[in-house]
Amino acid sequence: MRRFTQASAVAVVAALALTGCGRSSDSTAGGAASPAKEVKSGKATGAITVWALGAEGDKLGSIAKDFEAANPAAKVTITVIPFDAAHDKIATAIAGKQTPDVALVGTTWVSEFAGSSALDATPTDVIDKAKFYPGAWDTTSVNGTSFGVPWYVETRLIYYRKDLADKAGLSEPKTWAELTSFTKGLQDKAGVKWGISLQPGGQGSWQTFMPFAWQDGAEIVNGKTFGFDSAPMQKALDYYSTFFKDKISPTDLAQGALESGFIRGDIGAFVSGPWHMGILKDQGGASFQGKYAVMQMPREKAGTSFIGGGDLVVFKNSKNRDASWKFVDYLTQVKAQQKLYSLVGSLPAVKSAWTGGALSTDPLLKTFGSQLQDAKSAPAIATWEQVASSLDDAIERVSLGKQDSATALKAAQAKANAIGTGS
Repeated sequence: MRRFTQASAVAVVAALALTGCGRSSDSTAGGAASPAKEVKSGKATGAITVWALGAEGDKLGSIAKDFEAANPAAKVTITVIPFDAAHDKIATAIAGKQTPDVALVGTTWVSEFAGSSALDATPTDVIDKAKFYPGAWDTTSVNGTSFGVPWYVETRLIYYRKDLADKAGLSEPKTWAELTSFTKGLQDKAGVKWGISLQPGGQGSWQTFMPFAWQDGAEIVNGKTFGFDSAPMQKALDYYSTFFKDKISPTDLAQGALESGFIRGDIGAFVSGPWHMGILKDQGGASFQGKYAVMQMPREKAGTSFIGGGDLVVFKNSKNRDASWKFVDYLTQVKAQQKLYSLVGSLPAVKSAWTGGALSTDPLLKTFGSQLQDAKSAPAIATWEQVASSLDDAIERVSLGKQDSATALKAAQAKANAIGTGS
């Protein structure tokens, strides 16, 4: 989700209400969806309009030219939208029925837009669910029906100073208890100020915390019932907060201090996604590359991490539906997936794309690929952005010692229940 600045789910609901655009009878938000229509065989033809975001959007034109070469009668027109404006621009377009044919969207937006009956169900005759990482595919699924395909993915690992760990005689931890010992060991034996840097709450902190909760069997939502005050969630938050209470993790890092502290050796480890490899290369230089490594998340009952990224959707108002799905299918072919990685470093959502080039040989990338086998996404509910803020608040209250986990999570549960799932 790092690539998407996400607005409140209220925005699209309000926009739809203003125009009188409610859910149609085939909306999956409240019931079963109509079967996805098949896509006519043959090459793509006609105009295809696409809204894309960020670095991926900037480079999409290069891959689109390959598609046009294979489909000479098709023409792809790409509009790149700033991340900050994307959610509301798409919501407004849905309300006004002025959507493009195809768009790149944040993984937590799919249920929102599907709930307004704006998205076309994924045609199973063209798109093969089995080729994607399961956690990535889940980001497109709403009430059992898919509304799009994963294009690129990211997951979270633990970055750590391997040189300092080796110097201190520390091995990669495999469990929660070992992670505590490892990070404390970096302080006591390697001389780092902070053994690990975790998010002590605030917007988006749930993405760092929830892997620990999933590792002990917690679930955010089951049907229409939230699970914030469950025993596994409380156990995970108690564990997570010990890093702050025991002063293993800081609670008030300034902007940019994470990277500089890690490179300097003041911070021994942190949890983040693949984009940090590029940041560390830019800031640390070539000589720093061998000083750090990444490791998979620790295990309790499982070793689950978080999965995010970007999904491609086709809108129901598309004027060229069949060609749009053929373009989306092309973007999820191995060659196109590997080209996207070579252009911007975005990790493929298609499992077989990891079998060639740097994706199959670079040890850091291979570790990300392994973690993707056990990774979960945010629940596919239209209100997630609002609900997530209540969990972020609970994480902050417990991490900063303002409340105990039982009280904070009970309050988060009450807020989440008041908001509901939007279905």
